[in-house]
Amino acid sequence: MASSTWFCVFVFVFVYRYLRLVVNLFLFWTFKPIPIPENPTLHPSDVTVILPTLDGEGIELERTIQSILKNEPKQLILVTIDDNLHKAQELLAKMPASDHGRLRCMSVKQANKRRQMARAVPEVTTPIIVFADDDVDWPRKTLQWLLAPFEDAKARYGGVVTCQRLRRAEKPNSSQRIWNFLGALYLERRNFDCAAMTRIDGGMPCLSGRTVAYRTEILKDPAFTNGFTDERWGMSGQYQLNADDDNFITRWLLSHGWQNYMQYHPECEVQTTLEDNPKFLKQCLRWARSNYRSNLTSLVIERHVWTNQPWSTYAVQLTTLSPPALIGDLALWLFLYLGTYDWQRQEKHQAYFVLGAMMAFSKFIKLITHFIRFPVDILLLPISVAFGWYHGVIKLHAGFTLHETTWGSRAGADASDSERMVRQNKHNERHIYNYYDEKAFLEKTPLTHDFASTQAIAA
Repeated sequence: MASSTWFCVFVFVFVYRYLRLVVNLFLFWTFKPIPIPENPTLHPSDVTVILPTLDGEGIELERTIQSILKNEPKQLILVTIDDNLHKAQELLAKMPASDHGRLRCMSVKQANKRRQMARAVPEVTTPIIVFADDDVDWPRKTLQWLLAPFEDAKARYGGVVTCQRLRRAEKPNSSQRIWNFLGALYLERRNFDCAAMTRIDGGMPCLSGRTVAYRTEILKDPAFTNGFTDERWGMSGQYQLNADDDNFITRWLLSHGWQNYMQYHPECEVQTTLEDNPKFLKQCLRWARSNYRSNLTSLVIERHVWTNQPWSTYAVQLTTLSPPALIGDLALWLFLYLGTYDWQRQEKHQAYFVLGAMMAFSKFIKLITHFIRFPVDILLLPISVAFGWYHGVIKLHAGFTLHETTWGSRAGADASDSERMVRQNKHNERHIYNYYDEKAFLEKTPLTHDFASTQAIAA
């Protein structure tokens, strides 16, 4: 091809790649959260918090529960596994809130977040449900900020999510500091993308289950429950998918006419933990697989995003199909080199400078809020760039292993991995439980007291 044609290719790829960054910067910097109304109709007492957990005990879990209770929800339901039920009971029994009926404990047979969530939903009597992970720390006004968007009846918000930041390790060694840095940047980029998408069309890729609020009526809909507990994945639906719970709910809201919102505000900013060791790479692999499965479902199978959230489709969803960062960077340099082959030397250098400056700017600007809080971390920026290139390897590996759902970073969490991606026999009848057939439900899961031990509900 002629150099002019190559230059046109370069311009197209350059604009496609960086237009979303420029627009998203404007969207992020002009984003404003929905404030708490002076006379709210929804209060923390209208909220039930469901907390799936594996261990059922530990300082971190106790810290999470205490921070949630300071927000004064009506009730907190802890859902663990049968083997750890007694530990969870002992943990909750020593908290004063248990004496006032504000704490309940339930269990399922195996660690499976969808089953744990579905186990508790039928017991909720409040109009709002909040799901939370067992390693988060809430500010005191988190619930008030989460409830604010639901006050707008015209907007029809079905889900509201918090922003998230890393709770950094105390007195970390050099290795922990680097892993903490990478984890903090992951959450920073997520905050940036979700705030920008909320500002334009609400097209967040996923309402993160670390802390997220939903209207109870959505989660109690039998159609939702059946879909949630029997999601099929694969070109012919040969797998029953029990991982990626928050991705499913996000897509469900979109397909049923609900809107999402992110409350990006310091008083709605939950702190969470990520691995501060090489297990962080396994977390990244799990997230990459979830992104592939969910985004491909959104783009190819359900397709609601194309018409309802066109900008987010381009700016977020399609990045799943984009080449790894290193390949993209090298391709841009190659196209520019071929496109300016017959240019004057000075003009070539100017073009190279513009591309280099844009690349450097793009790898820094999303993270500026982190570097404002922790200026010393700017010294680690080269590690962030290198990791971004290495992440392409993780992304490629994830694309070839979508049948795996392992956590890989949490002891005991993979004991039921085969249950989270179940290959179906097409000759077997698909059996779906209706959780809202009250008689059948109570027969399968009898409740004897607040700290009820229950059998697993097959998904």
